[in-house]
Order: sequence, then C-alpha cells, then structure tokens
Amino acid sequence: MAALQQKGKIVIGVKYDQNGFGLKNPTNNKIEGFDVEMGKLIAQGVYGGTKDGAESKIEFVETVSKNREAFIRDSKTDVVIATYTINDTRKTQIDFAGPYYVAHGDVMVKETDNTIKSVTDLNGKNVCAVQGSTYPASLKTKAPSANVTQLDKYSDCTDALKDNRVAALTTDNVILAGIVQANPGQFKLINANYTDEPYGIGIKKGDDTFRTWLNDRIDALYKSGEWKTAYESTLGKIGLPTPPPPPVDRYGLSTTTTASGAGTTVTTAGGTATTVTTAKS
Repeated sequence: MAALQQKGKIVIGVKYDQNGFGLKNPTNNKIEGFDVEMGKLIAQGVYGGTKDGAESKIEFVETVSKNREAFIRDSKTDVVIATYTINDTRKTQIDFAGPYYVAHGDVMVKETDNTIKSVTDLNGKNVCAVQGSTYPASLKTKAPSANVTQLDKYSDCTDALKDNRVAALTTDNVILAGIVQANPGQFKLINANYTDEPYGIGIKKGDDTFRTWLNDRIDALYKSGEWKTAYESTLGKIGLPTPPPPPVDRYGLSTTTTASGAGTTVTTAGGTATTVTTAKS
C-alpha cells in the first residue's frame, strides 16, 4: 500500500471489449463497466478522497484473457480486474482477492438458430472461445466432439459468429448478455448455465498483505452499498438483475481484526503476522 501511495498511481488491467464490464467508449475513449467501477473503488481505498478523485490515480491497461497472468507476473499491472475466474490452475501462478461476482457458463448463437438448445448440441459444431479462458477445457467435458476455435478477444469471436465461421460462442453469461445487448436482433443465449465462474482480482503470487487488504475492501463495499451501486449503474443497465454479493474466499489465510480497528492482523500459511492499515473510504 505504501508503495502504491508513493508511486502515486495504480495500474489496473481491464478488458476493453466487454459491454457491461470493461468497454472502451469510442465517443470519449473512457473505459466503462462494472470491473472498471470496482477498480475505481479499490483506488479510492488506496488513496482516499472520492471515487471520482481516485480515478485520476488509475492507469487502465487493456488486458486480454491470454495475457492476464503474464501482466501480473511481469509487473505490467498492479492488479487485474477483468472477468477473471478464480481457479486452482491460475492460483499456481498468481493470487486472487474475492470473488466479487459469480457468473455462469453459457452459449450464444445467432437469433435465427434453433438447432442449438443445450451444450451437448455443440458436438460436431465449430465453437469459439477466447485464448486463456477456462472454456475450451470446460466445453470438452460437455461436448467432447465440438471443434473449438480460440481467438484473442470476444469481439473476434463475435465477428466469427456473424460471418458463420463458427456456430456459437461460449463464455460467461454476463459477458454474452452484454454482447447480445450491443447487437440487437442478432444473437441470443441458450441459458445453459453449465459452469460457475467466480470473478476475482488478480495480484502477484504471495502478496498476502495486499490480498487481505483487497478482501477487506471488497467486504467493506458490500456493507456500504457501493458494490450494489456499481453493479446497478453498469450491468443493471443491460438488464441483469442485482444478485447477492458472493462471500469472499480468504484461501490460505487466517485473519483477525485488531482491537483498535486500525487494521487487520494477517497470519499467512507460513505463520508470518502483518498488520494492514486501510484508508478510510
């Protein structure tokens, strides 16, 4: 925290092509969405003041699915908030705070396509998924003979579906809902809900002190109602109902709050105790 405050900015990796989560607005070049709002609220916790004031301390960096771990490991970002599913494979390379949201796996097809009604209907069909996502593996467990095409971005997969190079796009339902909303009359979801996708904030492996602070910050945003406001101002506008926030998973840590309330004493798996002082929001 002291290093971020001394640096005077926080570098946050987000998506630039996901309506509702992280989208670069072509009219003003601003990055907008729920993940972006979460980034602003994290920055406010680091630097204090208002959320709008803290935004001036943020450098947003486009982070696609396949480069998220590398950007964290190579210090190209301080955190990644980019529809980033927490799973055990990724936790061998980086750490996560959260989750702050849980999505579910779904399938998007053309509005006129009535042949695909379940995940198993994807057997023998060409299906797009983005590189670095969990879906190529998840899809193979449900539709082992599906032909998976992996592209860099969801916008690339959307173009492939428009051009009939693929019959479907599979990823998180909330991401797909944003694509459907941005392309009226062209696509629909089959409501498969075949996976659970807990979204976390990615940080460097072993930075337990920062991870605990982030988890405390997420919990505080739940209690203050700021998480709900951020959701309703972004995902709510594309028609998604506000869910209850998911409980934070403090894996590998045991925490106790100090009697003064000035910070949190973090005991790591190795037994190291550290007190984290959080800025008031």
